[in-house]
Amino acid sequence: MKGRKPNMKQAGKALRAIRTAPKWLSVDAKAEWKRVLPDLVERRILTDADLGSLENYCVAIGQVREMERILQKEGHVYAADNGLLKRHPAGVILSDAMTRARLLAAEMGLTPVSRSRPAIGDDEDEDSLVD
Repeated sequence: MKGRKPNMKQAGKALRAIRTAPKWLSVDAKAEWKRVLPDLVERRILTDADLGSLENYCVAIGQVREMERILQKEGHVYAADNGLLKRHPAGVILSDAMTRARLLAAEMGLTPVSRSRPAIGDDEDEDSLVD
């Protein structure tokens, strides 16, 4: 299809107030929640339906930080019983958590590239586009 892409419509009302992090999140995940939520609320990106994705993003970031601490303390490799060096299991968890965090960050507009894309329009924005 040629021409201008239509503005995306937001399903639901954007959150307008900061919410406390769920109690079950780890300390690292709660810290990430507190770091990113004010910006997301200010930019009116999140709705109630998006809170699950935000929780998953924060869990992934929490895992990244926890696994990195483990790897810094224990090293990236260890000697197996047969004497061969093997990758630390935390490295695999770290890699998976980084991938999940990156994908979820992009979905929520937390990366430079995702912030440069056209914003989701609401009805007020649509009126200003009519010629």
